[in-house]
This record gives sequence, C-alpha cells and structure tokens, in this order.
Amino acid sequence: MMHVQAAENGNVEYAGNYNIEATGADNAAENNDGNVTTAAEGNAAAEEHIEICRLSARVADDKRRTRMNKKAMLEKQTWSDLPLELLHLIFCRLSLEDNIRSSIACKRWNTAAISVRVVNQSPWLMYFPKFGNMYEFYDPAQRKTYSLELPELYGSRVCYTKDGWLLLYRPRTNRVFFFNPFSREVVKLPRFELTYQIVAFSCAPAFNTCVVFTVRHISPTIVAISTCHPGATEWVTVNYQNRLPFVSSIWNKIVCCNGFFFCLSLTGWLGVFDLLDRTWNVLSLPPPKCPENFFEKNWWKGKFMLEHNGDILVIYTCSSESPIIYKLHRSNMFWQEMKTLDGMTLFASFLSSHSRTDLPGMMRNSVYFSKVRFFGKRCISYSLDDCRYYPRKQCHDWGEQDPFENIWIEPPEDLSSFI
Repeated sequence: MMHVQAAENGNVEYAGNYNIEATGADNAAENNDGNVTTAAEGNAAAEEHIEICRLSARVADDKRRTRMNKKAMLEKQTWSDLPLELLHLIFCRLSLEDNIRSSIACKRWNTAAISVRVVNQSPWLMYFPKFGNMYEFYDPAQRKTYSLELPELYGSRVCYTKDGWLLLYRPRTNRVFFFNPFSREVVKLPRFELTYQIVAFSCAPAFNTCVVFTVRHISPTIVAISTCHPGATEWVTVNYQNRLPFVSSIWNKIVCCNGFFFCLSLTGWLGVFDLLDRTWNVLSLPPPKCPENFFEKNWWKGKFMLEHNGDILVIYTCSSESPIIYKLHRSNMFWQEMKTLDGMTLFASFLSSHSRTDLPGMMRNSVYFSKVRFFGKRCISYSLDDCRYYPRKQCHDWGEQDPFENIWIEPPEDLSSFI
C-alpha cells in the first residue's frame, strides 16, 4: 500500500510537476506572445516617430526656403520694386543731376524720376532788412536760407524784379537803378520821382528792348505814363485820356507780356499800354470776381498779377478764403476762373509775381506766397490739388504784412559764386 501509495504519490507528484510545467509553458508562451506583441508596437511607434521627424525636417526645410525666398524678394523690392509714391517722394527731393543718374537704374525708376524731374529752379524770396546791409534769400524748394551782404542797396527801396535783376529807388535822391545781387552789376537810370507809383520793366537791362514803365493817376479819366530805357538821359511822360475810369495808385499791378504793359487798377479794371504804338487803352472788361469777405481791412494787399506763356493771370486771396485764380481770355474778353494749374507753380508777392513749370512734384499745381513761417522753414502755399493751405491752417492776413519787405527773384545758376 505504501509503495502503491508512493507510486501513486509519485505519479501524483509527477503529474503535479507536469501540470506545473505545462502551466509554466503556457505562461511562457503567453509571455512570448506578449513579448512579440510589444516589439511590433515598438516597431510601429519607431516608424511613426521616424516619419514625424521626416515631416518636421521637411516643414523646417520648407520654412527655411520660404524665408530665403522672401528675403531675396525683399532685397529685390528694396531697389527695383519700391512703391511709386515712395519713389516720387525720393526723386522730387533730388537735384537735376542726381535725378538723371538715378533714372538709369531701371525702367521703373526712370519713369518715376522723369515724372518729378526738376528742369527749372524756383525763385527765391529776398528779404529787405530795416537796418543793416545783410540780405536773406529763402529757397522754398530746399527750405534753406542764404545770406548776402549788399551795401550797394543802402537807402534804397525795391520796386520790381525780373530775370534776376532788381529795379530800385532811392527816395532821398530820386535815383533809379538796376542791380543784380548775384553779379553785383549796376545800371543807372535818369533820376525820377517814384514816391507814389508802381514801376515795372520789360526785360533785363542788358537787352536793347528793355523799357521801364510807370503809370500815375491825374484824374479819373486821365493818367500820366512815363517810360525810360538804359542809356537814356531822361524819362518820357505823356498824358493819356481814359475811355473808362481808371484809378491808378501804388496798389496797382503791372506786368509786361508780348510787347504790352498790362496794368490792373485798384478796383480791378485793366489798362493796356502798347510799347510799339505807344497807345493806352482801358479794356471794357468787367473786373474779376473777388472772393467772399475780400473787401476787408487792407483788402488790396491780397491781389497779385503775373504772366505765363503769354497769358495774364490774376490771383485774389483773403485771410482763410481759398485763393481764386483767373486767366484773361483776350479774344473773348473775359476772365476765366482756373480750377487747376496743370502742374504749374505760381509765386505771388506784392511787387512782382512769377510762374514756373517742371518744379519738384510736391510744389506743382500750387501757389506760393511771400510769407515764411516756422522760423524760416516753411513757405505758406496753397495746393489746388488738395484744396488747402500748407502748413495746415497757415493762411495769411495780408493786411499785416509790409508789401516792401520782400520780393521773389530768380536765383543764380551757380550757387557757389556767392554762398
């Protein structure tokens, strides 16, 4: 029984051992299966990680290439693809020589440079000091002021300017003379009293056609016209009868154009003197319409006249009112209001006014007045494009200004000769 039992016990033990081993094998198999499953998942995760890295690298490479392309495009835009508005602002501030040099860079620059190219100089505003011999010249294009000592002008009063020449008058001696402030040339005229008269001349005194002209009021229907020329020994004065009333005074405006002197009276009537025939005629032409509130205190100081390419232009301005510009139509005998200057620039001062074309873009289609603000840095102007004054709210009350304190004059071609 014991053996059998033992055998049985042995068998039992063996069986138990077998069962245990089988169970362990099963567990091992399960463990092996588990290990195989974990490896597959790991491989998949590794492949996914590699793919993510590849995608990240590709994205980073694309971003790098995009940045490089943008940088290259920006570098090209810096020179050849700048906005036209910015190019205009740059080129309009360049001298003529620099403008021409810049225009050969590329087609786009050439177009922009030509559109604002300056082939004409703006006049300078010359100031007459109350004391001393130091005279200032303000350049509105460059916003610079130059000084020049001119003792030759001591005791004189400016009357008119044209072609870079001044016409001056010394009240104490009745001396009348031309003076070029840049060449220092002097051309004397016979003595003549010009205390209450406005004077003008046709061209520079170097030409044989130079004539000095003035008109004086005798009565509402009679004026005395006096003329002279360089080299003459005396003035020639002739009285003329007016068909229409013509009030001549120191507030008249005179302009010479195509052999005629045009004289705008205090009340806006236009008289014409023919240099060749020596005839005088007051045109039956209604005066230009004045702006509202024009007839205020010292209203006559806000009136200017000039010529441009054979046309006579009149400017009326009053305080904050927008200037009104008229052009004379001689064939149809009427004043036409101008809404645009077609790129032209006008320079208005009490004694003489001027016109220019082909100035910097920012100066075109504007009227520049003989008043400088902001410590001599900005000239008051009115833009017909923008319908406003510059600087903003800087319209000027002409009643406050001495009409003889400054005048527009053509600058010299070579600045180094006197600066």
